[in-house]
Amino acid sequence: MQTLSDMQPGQILARGMARALTDLGLASVLEMPLRPRLRADVMALSRKGEIWIIECKSSRADFMSDHKWQGYLDWCDRYYWAVDSDFPQELLPEETGLFIADGYGAEMLREAPEARLAPARRKALTLDFARIAAARLQGYRDPAVPVLPEAAR
Repeated sequence: MQTLSDMQPGQILARGMARALTDLGLASVLEMPLRPRLRADVMALSRKGEIWIIECKSSRADFMSDHKWQGYLDWCDRYYWAVDSDFPQELLPEETGLFIADGYGAEMLREAPEARLAPARRKALTLDFARIAAARLQGYRDPAVPVLPEAAR
């Protein structure tokens, strides 16, 4: 098991987000592959099937170097940023949600507007979410079992 001192800044934010999402009643998968070269830092699934994507940004430089974030909007009902308390929030688009996070949790500062996914994409994403989560769990229980190719991306 990784400790906070072993993690990169973005991983620390993702850990805190996963804890906060659990408190909000959502299940989450970290580093969720969506398609080749597009992987969400955190994807969450609500009891009603709503899909959130949370992109973790650890610094101004991290944000400024990310030119693909708008590509995630087609893959979720709500899109959020997770940043630490020192992050310059004025950089983040106001039409997106915002969490302040650390390694132990997160607080929502701004709710993301809803942009409902098409039913076919929602079904495909929900099935991918379930398969990847199950494959990763199986990998923890039995490391000798090959991981599904999409779970390793």
